[in-house]
Amino acid sequence: MSRLIFIALVVAFLFWLVKRALASGAPRKEDAPAAPAQGDLVSCAHCGVNLPATEARSAGGRHYCSEEHWRLGPRED
Repeated sequence: MSRLIFIALVVAFLFWLVKRALASGAPRKEDAPAAPAQGDLVSCAHCGVNLPATEARSAGGRHYCSEEHWRLGPRED
C-alpha cells in the first residue's frame, strides 16, 4: 500500500515539473508587448472624418485626412 502511495506522489511530482516547464516558456502578460497608444483623434477640415493625430496632415492649425484634402483646403459650407 505504501508503495502505491509513493508511486502516486512521484507521478504527481513529475506532472507538476512538466507543467511548470511548459508554463515558463509561455510569455507572461507583463512580458507581452503592449498595444501602441492610439493618441488623440482629430477631424479632417475638409470631409470631417476622424483619424489619429499621428496620421493626419496638419497645416495652419487644421488637420486633413489625405494629401488631396490638404490641397483642397477646408470645405466652404
